[in-house]
This record gives sequence, structure tokens and C-alpha cells, in this order.
Amino acid sequence: MPFNSLPFLLLFLPAALGLHALCVARRPQSRVVWLAGLSFVFYGWWDWRFVPLLAGSVTLNWLAGEVWRRSGRGSALAAAIVLDLGLLGLFKYLGFFAGLVNAVTGAEVPRVSLALPLGISFFTFQHVAYLVDLRRGLAERMTLAEYAVYVAFFPRVIAGPLVRPAEILGQLRGPERPCADRSARGLMLLTVGLAKKVFLGDGLGSFVDPVWAAAAAGGQPDGAAALQATIGYALQLYFDFSGYTDMALGLALLFGIVLPDNFRAPYRAASIQDFWRRWHITLSLFLRDYLYIPFGGSRHGLARQLLALFATMALGGLWHGAGLTFVAWGAAHGIALGLHVLWRRAGLSLPEAAGLLVTLAFVCLAWVLFRAPDFATALAVYRGLLGLGTDAAGSSAGFWPLAAGAAALAILGPTAREAVERLVPRAWAAAATALVLAAILLQVGNDANQAFIYARF
Repeated sequence: MPFNSLPFLLLFLPAALGLHALCVARRPQSRVVWLAGLSFVFYGWWDWRFVPLLAGSVTLNWLAGEVWRRSGRGSALAAAIVLDLGLLGLFKYLGFFAGLVNAVTGAEVPRVSLALPLGISFFTFQHVAYLVDLRRGLAERMTLAEYAVYVAFFPRVIAGPLVRPAEILGQLRGPERPCADRSARGLMLLTVGLAKKVFLGDGLGSFVDPVWAAAAAGGQPDGAAALQATIGYALQLYFDFSGYTDMALGLALLFGIVLPDNFRAPYRAASIQDFWRRWHITLSLFLRDYLYIPFGGSRHGLARQLLALFATMALGGLWHGAGLTFVAWGAAHGIALGLHVLWRRAGLSLPEAAGLLVTLAFVCLAWVLFRAPDFATALAVYRGLLGLGTDAAGSSAGFWPLAAGAAALAILGPTAREAVERLVPRAWAAAATALVLAAILLQVGNDANQAFIYARF
């Protein structure tokens, strides 16, 4: 049941908000239990097959934390983390590693493909963060219901943002007080996110996806088509994923929870390091705190730092998808971050405008690896960008005006949260939100829902 669907917008959400308000008014002490139950209903409505997996992983990881808290046995935490990563490997990477073994050794290991549970990468990271932070003394004990909300809170269980235990626990334990301004901000963020997804992300996808499909089928896109595929996908991905995040933040506000920002105008970044401080911020912080720093970070010399950057980003690429193209995408970013470190150490600098152009060009070119199903497809698009392609697979009529408007909004415009903070509580903004939401409902009702890109990760 995606957010951009009529069953969610017209049935699940109104019923959930009404029952939540009733719970807060009559039995506020049961609010956390209600949010946990609501989240599992949402997850089950989307795909009921994996509710036992989610419930079982929540229970087992919470119990591991309880065992460690009462006995001090670090083995309980280690075993839980190994189990979490093992389940992620089983469902997401089993076929990938079998294919890798076959390619390297020439063996005939059967490639088993299992259905991928929705959000498994995200809720696995939530488990790891809680257990590691418990060990570090950075997380307080949670009740089972609190832990279930921390892991499975329905606005963010599918595609984030990732949260730390300390970021949400105080909000679950504090009294929930209805607030008109907060609800208004939540509804506006939800509407902005829906508009970004439905009108911009999906609109760009209608031009971009056919070009990628043609390239994957063996076509050789020419320069115009390859440029459309590259720039269009960079914008499509941003508006699709940042739109989901805005919806998640807005929905959480409607239920009295403040989630962390996940995007801060990333295509306005003036360096690759700046980009990762703006794109998927919660994942960047997770990779820094749970991979980069444990790998040595910047504390053990330049060579170790460069290796830590490369390993962190390559693993981050693999986290996104079970394919060598994802690893190559992550490795490319690891190399770019390493070069940035060397550039700074040499005392070199670029004018801000030049830094923005270089960073944006690199990010868009790297997205080709992220989007391509295999290296042959990526190579076809790169060949097209170099003018070596022959197929005019793109249909540019209507694409470039949409892309230009989307790019201006992504680079020059305020973030959704900044815009909403400025507009609440103005009456005209409320009226505009109602009109945009009505247009979105009409669009969603007429078109087949397009899945969120990050839901597959």
C-alpha cells in the first residue's frame, strides 16, 4: 500500500489518524502500542507474507538487547547482528554471491532468488544501530512496543529515513499534545512529497524509463537520448526519493513524531563531500559512524583513511543493490571522496560555481552505474554521451522543459521543510495545499501507481 495510492490516502490514513486521535484522548498510555500495531497493519497491507519476519526480527533483537543489559554478555549482541546480516544476505544477496562464485570459479552453483522483503535493508540497519549504540552506552533500554515503533514505524519502514534510538525514544515517552501548526506542517509536507513523486518523479520517469529499457535491450542511444537518460534519471531519482522522505516526515508529524532530515538540496553541493552531507543524510551518518570510523577513519594516517573511504562507499553501494554495478557506483564515490581528501591536503581549491558543476557532473555520470541493470547497459549510455551511439531512443518533446523546471527547483529552490516552515500558518498556503492535494488525488486515480525507487532496496 504505497503512499501514492487511493487506498492509503482515502482509507488507511484517515482511519489511522482518527483512531490515533481517539487513543490520545482516551488512553494516552497506550499510544506507543497503538503506533506499533498500526505500523504492522500497514506493513501487512503492503505485503502480509513478511509480517512474521519483521515481527520475529523485532522480538529477537529486542531480546538480545535485554540479555546484554541484564548479563553484560556481548555475545548476545554479536549473535543478533550476525543473524540480522545473515537474513539480509539470504534474502537480498544469495543469488548475487552464487553468480559471483560461478563467474570466478566456473562452478555451477544454483542461483536461488527469494522474494525481497520490503524495507529489509532499512530495518536491518535499525537493528544494528540499536545494538551497537547499546554497547557504546548511547542508547537507553526500550520496551518491546517502543522498539517495534523505532524499527517499524510505518512512515519510514520501507525507505527511511534511518533514525537513532536517541532521536525517537524521548518522543515516544513524552505526552502527545495535539498541535494545529504541527499537523498543518505535516499535511503540507505530505502534499509536497506527493507532488514531487507524482508530477516530477513519475513525469520524468515516463521519458527516461523507455530510453533505459531500449539500452538494456541492446540499443545504442545517441547523444541526445543518452543525455536524456542521464540527466533525467538524476532528477527522477531525486524527486522520487526526496518525495518519499517528505511524505515520511509529514506523516510522522501527523502522528506527533519528528523524523530527521534526509535531503538538503544535494544538487547544490560544491564538492563530493558536501554532496554526501546533503544526500540521504541519515545513511551518510550511519556509514560514517558504523563503518568508516570503525575502519579507522582519519585517525590512522592518510593511507588508512583513503582505504576506509573506499571500503565504506563500496559496501554502501552493495547495500543499495545486489549487483556489481552498485558496487562500482559506491567504489566510484569512494575514489572521488579520496581524491577530495588529497585535493584539500594539497591546499587546492575551486571557485564555488566550478565546484558545483564538477560535482554535479560526476554525480550524474555515476548515477548511470546506479541505474543500469548491467555494465553493458551502462557502457551503451556512456558511449552515447561520447557521441558514439546511433539510436535516437529518446523522445525529447516535452522532456527538456520538464527537466529544466525540475533542475531549477532542485538546485535553486528551498527544501520542502524550509518552504513549509515559511508558509505555515498562512491561509492562502492552506488553500493552495488543498488544491494541489485534490489534483494529486485525480492524477493518482487516473494513473497506475509507480513504485518508489528506493522501496526495492
